[in-house]
Amino acid sequence: MVKPVLEGKLEFLGLGDILQLLSGIDAIGLLRLKSKYSHNIGIIYFINGNPANAINGDLSGIEAFYSLFGWTEGAFSFSEEVIKEKKVINMSGMGLIMEGLRLVDDGITEKLGPVSYAKQADAEAKAPIVKGPVVDYSYVVEEEDWIDDDKIVIEDAHGRWMWVVLDGIIEIVKNSSKGPVTLLRLGSGSIIGSLASFLFEGSIRSASAVAVQNVQLGVLDAQRLATEYATMSAEFKRLLYSIDNRLKQITKETVKYSFDYNKFGRFIRQQKIILKQGKSDNRLFTIIQGKAYIVRKTDKHFVLLGILTKGDFFGAIPFISMDHEPFQASVFGSKDLKFKRADTNHLEDEYQRLSPTLHNLIEHTGTCISVTSSLACGVRDKLPMHKKR
Repeated sequence: MVKPVLEGKLEFLGLGDILQLLSGIDAIGLLRLKSKYSHNIGIIYFINGNPANAINGDLSGIEAFYSLFGWTEGAFSFSEEVIKEKKVINMSGMGLIMEGLRLVDDGITEKLGPVSYAKQADAEAKAPIVKGPVVDYSYVVEEEDWIDDDKIVIEDAHGRWMWVVLDGIIEIVKNSSKGPVTLLRLGSGSIIGSLASFLFEGSIRSASAVAVQNVQLGVLDAQRLATEYATMSAEFKRLLYSIDNRLKQITKETVKYSFDYNKFGRFIRQQKIILKQGKSDNRLFTIIQGKAYIVRKTDKHFVLLGILTKGDFFGAIPFISMDHEPFQASVFGSKDLKFKRADTNHLEDEYQRLSPTLHNLIEHTGTCISVTSSLACGVRDKLPMHKKR
């Protein structure tokens, strides 16, 4: 392959910006896009600064070109090469870019990433689809087929099995006194089973996992994951437990908000604020005693996302995004709250040494926390405003 003359991350420079840059220099060559959420490499051929053709898996031409606007995470590289491809994209300039961006904004072009939201044809969907990166088959020891309404995991049952979704959709459902609540839908690359599946013997399932139509799952090598877990430091294990605890708590809060209103706002105003929502802060802390309340302030309500206790962590975790504090939530503390600063450099170094599958599991847990938190806030904001007493 010819050495790239331009490369970078799509998070920093989006496809629209790249197209404008290549147009300005009348570029001739190949633009390659890579994402951990796709088996394919996206390719756009350029002649005199204009897209001539594009390929994305089975798609080609203008259809493939527009589909690549949904690649917002990943890497790109451009190399100057002789182009022999037939020109099939006849539009050029800002009109082509604006149309590509519009298709993404309107939900017609699906964003490639950890979360996929319903399109117009799927407007009745109960929850967004959470996806994972491309599956590492070296951790898959067996493949299983499930049919519609099969319960793969049953809430409150014991179990340590973990699966990765190879094909199809799984609904995550939690029971309540007023009926089942669908929290998430899991798509390809997602992992069924929580961090607790190998943190503890006989882990109790916090929700049910139900197949939607035909589903193919890969059974993950639990022994291999448990062996890797055994090599972690005590502090990193506590961090994983704290992350898993957050997912369980926000799941319970979402179910509660689906049916009930409580006067949490009045309570939280009486607590002391430790970290303020929206304020930049890259510190991470571990609790020594007392309680910390993770709270998001919406336009209408204070929404409780979790209650943390001794051994839990709060603050910015450098290698996982949960859309909690500091940017999307505040931390309030009880009067007896005591905490100390954690060594994020040590934790990040340890994280980087983990296998890609464990990376995916931790990232997947963070995505589920983020999506469920947004669901909780959306449900809560549908409740009527109550006057202060």
